[in-house]
Amino acid sequence: MSQAVGNKHPVDQMLPVGRLAVLGLQHVLVMYAGCVAVPLIVGGALKLDASTIAILVNADLFVAGVITIIQSLGIGRILGVRLPVVAGATFAALNPMILIGAKYGLPAVYGAFLAAGVFGLLVAKPFAKIIHLFPPLVTGTVITVIGLSLIDAGAGLIAGNDEAAPGYGALDKLALAAAIILLIVLVNRFARGFVASLSVLIGLVFGVIVAAFMGLVDFSAVGEASWFGLARPFYFGPPEFQAAAIVSMCTVMLIIYVESTADMLAVGEAVGRRPSENDIARGLAADGLSGVLAGVFNSFLDTAFAQNVGLVQVTRVRSRFVVTAAGVILVLLGLVPKLGEIIAAVPGPVIGAAALVMFATVTAVGIRSLRRVDFDGTNNLLIIAVSIGVGMIPVVAPAFYTRMPDELEIIFGSSITTTVIVVFVLNLLFNGWSRPTPADSAATPADTASPGASPGATDSADPEAAAEPAAGTAASPEKP
Repeated sequence: MSQAVGNKHPVDQMLPVGRLAVLGLQHVLVMYAGCVAVPLIVGGALKLDASTIAILVNADLFVAGVITIIQSLGIGRILGVRLPVVAGATFAALNPMILIGAKYGLPAVYGAFLAAGVFGLLVAKPFAKIIHLFPPLVTGTVITVIGLSLIDAGAGLIAGNDEAAPGYGALDKLALAAAIILLIVLVNRFARGFVASLSVLIGLVFGVIVAAFMGLVDFSAVGEASWFGLARPFYFGPPEFQAAAIVSMCTVMLIIYVESTADMLAVGEAVGRRPSENDIARGLAADGLSGVLAGVFNSFLDTAFAQNVGLVQVTRVRSRFVVTAAGVILVLLGLVPKLGEIIAAVPGPVIGAAALVMFATVTAVGIRSLRRVDFDGTNNLLIIAVSIGVGMIPVVAPAFYTRMPDELEIIFGSSITTTVIVVFVLNLLFNGWSRPTPADSAATPADTASPGASPGATDSADPEAAAEPAAGTAASPEKP
């Protein structure tokens, strides 16, 4: 366990360089699968070539590293929570990003990221004051729909997206995916601690090895890629600003803020330094900055990763400089195009199997967070039922909103955006604007699991000090 030196809090303790590097690499390994899954899934859904996906992977790692460094070190009184918080690409933006990319192209996606990033920077401080308007009733419903709405994407990566294609649903691909899922389950069942948290990454490595023997992997582009390089800013062209796309991504930014707030509060509990309202606001502003950087460097919106909060609990190493080291490693990985090409070569059935587990885990986490909702009356049950029912329409009936104007189709065609709007409005209608008591708790990191976490990886991250909130309420962060 980290010990305080003099009057220094363990969070501010500087460890030897060698230990920082090893512990930082450990954090990278825990979050790596979830971080790189996002560009792989987006690339597959938008039918991008391997070289373009490799660019997305490198940009993703680079920006995640930059935001992680900022979160741990901070920049003045503006950015960063100054706690061991690891940032990575969020699944919450996947569904809207794919919809916008298919409708308007990637320049519109990155224009929406830029706008959402600026929006996030502007609202970070006021949002920290109104987090009580996003209780477990709201967050649990949204997280459940995020997972449910993405399962189709995972299945598409395994079987293929074109049912008329000759190789659609080929038995060898289905068998490979099943073997990977089984391995992930077995690792979670029989491994413990750090190894269990790597179950998805282990499944991916195993899948790539088997797929290579099956002739499904093509590494030819790896030899042609350079060892060092940074993605060109605005690689896909000047950003385009579509109103519907911007509204959709700004909504996603609010979801990210709820998730990150929960994780920042949880890591504060884990290290013994509860973040103040101003600390939370600076941490959220760093997430907002990720949108600006994503729009420039062709990356993705970032959020705090819950599985790394769990790792802090397991290792009992509280120094934020360990996470700084993890950020440096991520930045360096983002500057190696060869690595991007290797990851881009991972075949669909492999990433699809891992994604299926991650998406289903997100769904289960959302359901688990709803256990903290008061179901004695019928109001909260109705809120959840209507929100999930309306939110899932675009998934079960993709053509449902096609007669709407394009702007509205983009907004309501996203399950996540629709669910956020419906559940937020219904919660205000039935439960009002009342501010909860300080004893109530915001969603725990177990309730806002990040992508890439093994199904049980976030259990240890749920601080014992977190109180169970009543009804549909949760507390806003407060100063210690």
